[in-house]
Amino acid sequence: MLKAVILIGGPQKGTRFRPLSFEVPKPLFPVAGVPMLQHHIEACSKLPNMKEILLIGFYQPNEELNRFLSCTQQDYKISVRYLQEYAALGTGGGIYHFRDQILSGSPEAFFVMNADVCSEFPLPEMVDFQKEHGDAYSFVILGTTANRKQSLNYGCIVENEQTDEVLHYVEKPSTFVSDIINCGIYLFTPEIFQHIGAVFQKNQQDMLLEEQSNGWHRAEVIRLEQDIFTALAGQGKLYVYKTDRFWSQIKSAGSAIYASRLYLNQYHQTHPERLATNREGGPKTRGKFLVELGPNVSIGTGVTIGAGVRVRESIILHGATLQDHSCVLNSIVGWGSTIGKWARVEGTPSDPNPNDPYAKIDSETLFRDGKLTPSITILGCNVNIPSEVIILNSIVLPHKDLNRSFKNQIIL
Repeated sequence: MLKAVILIGGPQKGTRFRPLSFEVPKPLFPVAGVPMLQHHIEACSKLPNMKEILLIGFYQPNEELNRFLSCTQQDYKISVRYLQEYAALGTGGGIYHFRDQILSGSPEAFFVMNADVCSEFPLPEMVDFQKEHGDAYSFVILGTTANRKQSLNYGCIVENEQTDEVLHYVEKPSTFVSDIINCGIYLFTPEIFQHIGAVFQKNQQDMLLEEQSNGWHRAEVIRLEQDIFTALAGQGKLYVYKTDRFWSQIKSAGSAIYASRLYLNQYHQTHPERLATNREGGPKTRGKFLVELGPNVSIGTGVTIGAGVRVRESIILHGATLQDHSCVLNSIVGWGSTIGKWARVEGTPSDPNPNDPYAKIDSETLFRDGKLTPSITILGCNVNIPSEVIILNSIVLPHKDLNRSFKNQIIL
């Protein structure tokens, strides 16, 4: 029997996803037409002996999350539950806090995944790999190859090339360590809780030695990467399964467009029914006019698109309206927003270097040299763009009625 745990974080995380995360928790933001988390759940549900999927985070339960849980349980015929942390406990603290829930039913192993990654999720291969390598007490990290410079932004893994054992693990090193990086997807056996428990006890002892412990420094705050993997490396217990399939982080809104492109390309093999075609039940057109959509465009329900509209490399969310001859490039158009006739909304893509097969998407800072870093354009919900204006490389917060063009600005 297998289980899966998806770490979804909480509201003070995902700040780089604003203003989109004002309306919907980041893990429920639609990527390639479905909530980000649904890709993880679908991959888990395909494993024949997967019995339960647990979401762990510190979001307050809300109607949107409850509706998502209900729908996914019905769609995938598998138990999906949300366990709320009392505070941010770190990637290891959350699973240790809910260890009884994870271990109920005595699973042989369980996956742990970060919600903010997109991947082909080679989960069956990881299960087979664990059986082939090491014993029943070994743990598996999913790894992939990055270029030397970008590897410094991730957890780096030094492996034994013959056995795939992890010999050394460093989280975001200051100098080059290895070009194999941690993908944030793990396969553990229940024995992992002994190692996490040892760190928990050490944290408790350290707190007792401190005369005044800070309120935020709880013994339960444990990080898998720094506290567990670093200690386990070189002990014959930790292995890396390397994948050459697609993988990317989804830290910012710009990376959501790139992730959407990766999933849309995958849909040709896995979900052709999710791609727009001229079929019954598909999008309806009224009148005869030319609209050019694509490549890599995701359009939500209830979107109205006028004649002569051009959309490329963008996500158009539920209820938006693109009036005649408007142009949307490298942008996210928020729920219920309107773009006027002949208006142009354009951003700068933050794609990886196409000439480097190991390049990953850069996590750009919002500002560079005191100026807004050129990135995709984001319109929050219910934004109105007038006719014949240009919005370039800008972020527009919700419920704004603009009256002129803007470039490289955050419009509060």
